[in-house]
Amino acid sequence: MSVCALLLICAACSENMDDQPKYHEWERSRLFRNGSVVQAPPEGTVDRDAPARATALATRPPTDMALLQRGQQRYDIACAPCHGATGDGGGMIVARGFPRPPSLHLPRLKAAGDAHVVDVITNGHGVMYSLADRVAPRDRWAIAAYIRALQLSQDAPVQGAPSGVQTRLEALP
Repeated sequence: MSVCALLLICAACSENMDDQPKYHEWERSRLFRNGSVVQAPPEGTVDRDAPARATALATRPPTDMALLQRGQQRYDIACAPCHGATGDGGGMIVARGFPRPPSLHLPRLKAAGDAHVVDVITNGHGVMYSLADRVAPRDRWAIAAYIRALQLSQDAPVQGAPSGVQTRLEALP
């Protein structure tokens, strides 16, 4: 009796989930009146995470070493491919034939506030697309803080560095 039950169970499990009928987003559908599979959300709906994202975007975190380190990490991932490791605009994409982005060391970008940097990351600017879906709001502030540190580092006089660092810098070719 147990062998028959086992065979019956195995026979019932032969359906493959990959073979189930399903719609792809570009197909026509009789399910909805407009014939489209992908439907817009009903009017008046709000993303439940939107208030938290808006608060995080409006609230600048205090600048500390942890924020700068997070900013460097996120900058290296999201920004350096275009803007370069030092922010000079000579990232990998330029070597691949894409337009050179502006240097982050231009006087107008040094004078722009951190909120401007966050806004550009959020909404894009010129040929730069929005990174809002790729970079969390707090990380946008971290990147802005790191960009400020990059800008300061490029203009820092060697005489202001500790003596051991000065010696190493002066020894560079």
